[in-house]
Amino acid sequence: MTDLTARAEAAGLCVEWEDADGRQQRVSDAVLEAILACLRTDGDAAPFVTADVGRPIALPAHLAGLTGELDLEDGTRRSAAIGEDGALPPIAEPGYHRLLAGGETWTIAVAPLRCPAVPGKALWATAVQLPSLRGDTPGAFGDFGTLAQAMRAVGEAGAAAVAISPTHALFPADATRYSPYAPSSRLYRNVLFAPAGAAAPSGGDDLIDWSAAIPDRLRDLRIDYDRRSQEDRAAVAAFRTPERHAHATFDALHSYFHQRDRATGWRDWPEAFHDAGGPAVARFVADHADAIDFYLYLQWRAETALAAAGEAGRAAGMPIGLIADLAIGVSGDGSDGWSRRDELLTGLSIGAPPDPLGPDGQNWGITALCPFALRRTGFAPFIATLRSAFAHAGGLRIDHALGLKRLWVIPEGESADKGAYLQMPFEDLLRILKIEAHRAGAIVIGEDLGTVPPGFRDTMAEAGLLGMRVLPFERDEDGGFVPPAEWDREAVAMTGTHDIATVAGWWLGRDIAWRARIADRSPEPDMAQRVDERTALWRACAGDAPEPTDPQLVVDAAIARAAATPCPIALIPVEDLLGLEEQPNLPGTIDEHPNWRRRLPDATPALLARPAVVARIHTLNYRTPA
Repeated sequence: MTDLTARAEAAGLCVEWEDADGRQQRVSDAVLEAILACLRTDGDAAPFVTADVGRPIALPAHLAGLTGELDLEDGTRRSAAIGEDGALPPIAEPGYHRLLAGGETWTIAVAPLRCPAVPGKALWATAVQLPSLRGDTPGAFGDFGTLAQAMRAVGEAGAAAVAISPTHALFPADATRYSPYAPSSRLYRNVLFAPAGAAAPSGGDDLIDWSAAIPDRLRDLRIDYDRRSQEDRAAVAAFRTPERHAHATFDALHSYFHQRDRATGWRDWPEAFHDAGGPAVARFVADHADAIDFYLYLQWRAETALAAAGEAGRAAGMPIGLIADLAIGVSGDGSDGWSRRDELLTGLSIGAPPDPLGPDGQNWGITALCPFALRRTGFAPFIATLRSAFAHAGGLRIDHALGLKRLWVIPEGESADKGAYLQMPFEDLLRILKIEAHRAGAIVIGEDLGTVPPGFRDTMAEAGLLGMRVLPFERDEDGGFVPPAEWDREAVAMTGTHDIATVAGWWLGRDIAWRARIADRSPEPDMAQRVDERTALWRACAGDAPEPTDPQLVVDAAIARAAATPCPIALIPVEDLLGLEEQPNLPGTIDEHPNWRRRLPDATPALLARPAVVARIHTLNYRTPA
C-alpha cells in the first residue's frame, strides 16, 4: 500500500469502487491528491457517541471501569458504571443525554430502533411542485398560501399527505436561481414562497417567468414590510436569532452586490466581505439595517405561512400532512458556504459517477456537510438541518438518501468522472435521523434510486425508512414489470418522480422527443424500444387486451397498479393524477427544457373535481393491495 493510498483510506475515500455494471474501478492518484487537499481531517472529535435504545453503549477505552453520572434529557440523574470493556449499560430513553465521567462530559445520543411507522394502512398521497400550484386568485407561481388551499382540498379528497418540493432558502435577488435542489441554505425557507398581500399577484401563464415573477413578488413583499403592524414588528423581534440575522445579512449583501456587480454568490464579492465576522460586514450591518430587517421579516412571513399550510393539512384530517423534502446539499456560494464554511466540503462538489444512464457522470454543482466537521461539532449542523426540515411536517423525503452512507465528491472545476466515493458516518447519521423523526412524530422516505450499495436497502428497512419503488423501474431480470404483490412493503409505491416522464408522457414518448430535440438527433431508435416497453407494461396491467391509443387509460391502469401494491402509501405525482404529459424537470438540462417552471392547469379544488381525477381518487381511496 502506498502512502497516498493509506492517506486516502484513512480519510474515508474509496480508492476502488464498483460501477453500475459490477466492474471494479480505481481512482487515479491525481484525483485522490486533489480531493485530499480539500479535506480538513485534523481537529479533535467532539465527545459524542450514538447508540440504540436498550443496547450496550460503546465508549472510549480510557473510560473503562469508571463510574460517572448520567443526566438524562428529561432531567433525571443517575449513577452510571462503565464496564471494564468500556461499555455503558443500555439506556431505555431515547434522546440526547450527558455522561460525566473521568472529568469529561460526553453526549450520548440514544436512538429508537426505528423511525415512526406510517399511521395507517393502504394510504395514498400526492406529490406536487409547490410553484406549480394555482390558487383562488391569479398568481405568477404557487406559494405557501396556495399550498394551504391545496392541503385542504387534497385532504378532503381522502389523501393522507401532500409531498412537496424543497422549500429551502434560495437567492431571492437572483431570478435565475430557482432550482429547489441547489439552495443557499437548508436551514431557512425560500422567502419567495411568503404570500404577498400588498398587491394582487399577476400571471396566469402555463410556464412561470421567474425573471419577472421574482422581482414582482419582492416588490409586493416590500410593500407589506413597509405597512407592517406593531404586532408584526413584535413577532419578528421574537423570531430573530443570531443565526437568522446572519442569513438575512447574507441575503441583503447578495442583493446589494448582485445589483451593483451582477455577483452570483459571495465569492464574487469584494475580498473584505468574504469573512462573515469581519469588519467590512459589520459596517454593512450598521449601514443597511433596514435591508437586513426586510429579509428577516421575509423569513418570518415564510415560516409562519408554512406552519399554516401544515396545520391546514391536519385540520383537513390528514394522518400525515405535509411531507417535506430535504435536498442533499447546498450551493457553495450561498449563505451556508459564506457563514458556515467550516461545516461543508469546501472546494468539492457532489454528484454521481459515470453509469449507463449517464456515461459522463453527474456533477450537481453543490456541496454537502463534511464528515470530519460533523464529528468535530457533535453533529450539530446535521441536527439543525433535520429540525428545520421536520418543522411543520408529518413526513420527510430525503433526496439521494445514499448520501447518508457515501458521497461522490469531485474537486471543483473538474468533470464528474474525476471523483471518488467519500464515506460518511452512516450509523451516527441514521441514529440521529431516528431521534429527530421521533421528536417530530414524522415518517421518513429515503430516495434509494440509482447505484445502491449492497445491503443499503436492508439497513433502511431495519431502521424504518421507507424506500421508493417507481413503476418504470420495477422490473425483473428479463425486463418484465414486477407484479404489484411483489413490490417492497417497506417502501412507497410511485407511478413516477419529478425527474422522469409522467405516465402519459412516457406512453407518448415525450421524454424521448425532448432529448432528441436537445441532442439534434432522431428519436426513432429510442421510440422503437419504448414501443416494446409499452407493450410489456400494458400486458402486465391488462393481459391480452388491445393497447389503447388514449394515454389516459394507461394512466388509470398505472395508478391502479400502484394502488394494488402492499406498500403502505401510494404516492402519486399530481401530474399523473391529472394525466398530464409534461414532466416538471428533465435531468441534465438547464435552459433546454422548462425545468421547475410548469404550472398546473387550474386551482386544486377544480382539478380534483374533474371526472377522470375523481375516478382515480376513488381507486386510491379504496385501495385493495394484492
